[in-house]
Amino acid sequence: MMNLPVNRYQFNFAVETPLHLNFYSGSMLRGAFGHALRHISCMTKIADCKTCPLYRTCPYPAIFETPPPENHSLQLFSDIPPPYVIEPPALGSKDYLPGDILSFSMVLIGKAIEQLPLIIYAWQRALTQGLGKSRSRARLIDVTLILNQTGASKPIVIYSAQEGASVINHQHLANKDRLEYHDALPQSLTLSIKTPLRIQKKGQLLAHDMSGRDFIMSLVRRYYLLEEFHYADYQAPDFSVLAELAQAVSCETQFRWCDWARYSNRQQQKMILGGVLGKIKLSGPLQPFLPLIQLGQWLHAGNKTTFGMGLYTIEKT
Repeated sequence: MMNLPVNRYQFNFAVETPLHLNFYSGSMLRGAFGHALRHISCMTKIADCKTCPLYRTCPYPAIFETPPPENHSLQLFSDIPPPYVIEPPALGSKDYLPGDILSFSMVLIGKAIEQLPLIIYAWQRALTQGLGKSRSRARLIDVTLILNQTGASKPIVIYSAQEGASVINHQHLANKDRLEYHDALPQSLTLSIKTPLRIQKKGQLLAHDMSGRDFIMSLVRRYYLLEEFHYADYQAPDFSVLAELAQAVSCETQFRWCDWARYSNRQQQKMILGGVLGKIKLSGPLQPFLPLIQLGQWLHAGNKTTFGMGLYTIEKT
């Protein structure tokens, strides 16, 4: 269990022109990244990717909007999670002046890790072209590999703009090396929700009515979809057994609702996205799910994770 490679990279940029970030900048960063990735990846310049003869071989859809296999039961983009998560700066409006450092992270999953050089180049292009309506520009300084959630280990510099275009020390960290509860078996865990968490049940967003099973099974579904579509060694678990085990996990929540606005280029309109912030305490037979709960700190939980939503950390006891 939990063999899917997952890496977190921090991108550090030097701001060159004044930059304003709204309360939540994940959507803006994702849009800039997607536009740049498509520009450098697309060979045919066909407007609709799905009609392109290179649709299933081009790195842009493979990374940004993973297409379903032709003979698979899942036929909607929303059913297949892309193999990345963009983690913007912490919540809250921010203003950057020239010379300030803009830092954010990106989690790459499975086969997407192999595309790191292309992804770095896409980010360079995105911030050279400029962010937001003001087209604020920034220059890439370096990219580091973040080894754990707490920051206790020093990040490894894997790319430096001064060193040229090659990625150095490119590696992935075995998941088992960062599972802090590998030997201990806690009876409860408190998770701190850092960015809005959206978990749906029967089409309704859950808040104070969220159960331990709801949270655990959202992680289970997300992990195994990512493993199935973005890794070579997928083995489907017995979901009914996992659901039964998750039923015995209880939870206490201390949530508050958080709404934020984004503009959707695809739908050409302003949209309000909401989710819960706060804490969730899971108790009971957690042992079968400990590796998954810990890895979820990289994978995030719920939906809209490509924007960085659903980020949580395990609180120390």
